[in-house]
Amino acid sequence: MIGRLTGTLLEKSPPMVCIDVQGVGYEVDVPMSTLYALPEVGARATLLTHLVVREDAHVLYGFASAAERAAFRQLIRISGVGARIALAVLSGMTVTELSQAVTLQEAGRLTRIPGIGKKTAERLLLELRGKLGADLGLSANAPSDAQADILNALTALGYSEKESLAALKSVPAGAAVAEGIKLALKALAR
Repeated sequence: MIGRLTGTLLEKSPPMVCIDVQGVGYEVDVPMSTLYALPEVGARATLLTHLVVREDAHVLYGFASAAERAAFRQLIRISGVGARIALAVLSGMTVTELSQAVTLQEAGRLTRIPGIGKKTAERLLLELRGKLGADLGLSANAPSDAQADILNALTALGYSEKESLAALKSVPAGAAVAEGIKLALKALAR
């Protein structure tokens, strides 16, 4: 199995890049997050890879981080989710955002990704629950049920996810939902 490539970046043609490694050009499919992290064409680049061997092709997928590759591997283990859908998920959200969506069981965040419908999003949430955050070391930072309720209340009031998550940081960990919402709204009013 090819686990990593380091060489000269020859071409960027989303979602594919070509890397020259000692005279051999490897075509690698990458999520958009990895594509943006790569240097300019002609520069030296390193990608962590995952090789998929199919009956009709050998396809190499590349990632900028080990967390992205681990998330990709978790996604393709799910029945009905192939490499293309896994790349779409990782192109549409960061690994941290995916982990939060799984922890909070928010199908709506996944359905915003092109190619992911409601049923696929629900299957992803079901299959990844307890796996994704734990595998990536993110479960310790996962919000509690009360924090999830506060976050949902803030987004229902029209605040963006980014604003709501920032306000949630000002709420003490053991706060009740009603008190937490009041504190978060005060933080947002500043």
